This record gives sequence, structure tokens and C-alpha cells, in this order.
Amino acid sequence: MAVRLLVASRNAKKLAELRRVLESEGIVGIEPVGLDEVPEFPEEPEDGATFAENALIKARSGARATGLACLADDSGLAVDALNGMPGVLSARWSGRHGDDAANNELLLAQLGDVPDARRGAAFVSACALVVPGGVESVEEGRWSGQVLRAPRGEGGFGYDPLFLPEGSDRSAGELTPDEKDAASHRGRALRALAPALRNLAENA
Repeated sequence: MAVRLLVASRNAKKLAELRRVLESEGIVGIEPVGLDEVPEFPEEPEDGATFAENALIKARSGARATGLACLADDSGLAVDALNGMPGVLSARWSGRHGDDAANNELLLAQLGDVPDARRGAAFVSACALVVPGGVESVEEGRWSGQVLRAPRGEGGFGYDPLFLPEGSDRSAGELTPDEKDAASHRGRALRALAPALRNLAENA
């Protein structure tokens, strides 16, 4: 019987991404479920100073409230010209949580005068796995590139249409889901967690 793994997100794309990574790593026996599929519980504020701290806050909170192993990620865009910001504030950079269009607009305005040579950036993701009464694992992934001057592509979410990965002529918003999984910050962090996820499946 599959072990249920709570993914501390309501983003269906994140669940789909995890399913694809599990499949590509040959990990069977894990059934990812989102926050919408478990009874509601009070979520703790993500007030950590780093992606890893915020991911652990979410994963511990979910595991404690549901008794399920919980996987959480915290990710964002670190822009060189903004001293690594928006960073952990990426989802609420414009002041409204999850307003992708407003966040993208603000970022473009802030980088308006910055020349192409100084528009370097990296997507960073920390993924945390917390098993009740068991181990905690955290892995981080980075995806380097630069910020474009206008959005390109309809795929992905967040800042994807503004991010041109290193060595690519297409934005993250123009990549297929499989191409993005293979290169992205979250894909890298999830693959780094594969041994812990395999262990969870085998010891259920």
C-alpha cells in the first residue's frame, strides 16, 4: 500500500512536478497529496530568514498537524542587482501574496536601468522532508540565468516568463514541463531528496 506524503502546497503544478520526479527516479509506493486533500489546519507563518528555514517551518507544521510525512519547499528568485532579493519574499514582492503579474511588473520596473550584463539571477529552492518521529532532510537546488526585459512564454508560474536559464535561448516559461524538471531549482532539490523519499517508501 502506498504511503501518503503531504505536499505542503495548494499548487497543483508542484504536485505534478513531484509525481514526475518520483517517476523519473523510479520511486514507487508514495502517494503525494496536497493541502486541499487533508483537513484544514492553522499554518505557521513563514518567518525564516532563509529558504531552508521556511521549508522546514512548513514541513514540520504539516507533519505535526496531520501525522503524515510532509514535503515542503520554499523557493524564489535571487537577483544579483538587488543584492539577492526578492529571495524569500519572492511570492509577495509586490505586497500581495501570489500575484505573479504584479510581482513581475515590479521586478521589471526595479531593473529598468540595469544593463543586460548585470541582470544575473538564480532561482533557488529548498525542499524539506519531515517524517513524524523520524528524520528531517533538507536539500537545496539552484538554477542560474538572467532576468529578461519582458515576459516570454505562457508556461510555468511565478517569475518563469522573465527568467532566461544559463545556456538557453528560451525562458523558463517557454520550456516543456519535462525540460523544466530536468534543469530547474526545485527539480534539482527534489532529486537530491530522492534517497530520503526512497527510504520513506521502503520503510512505510
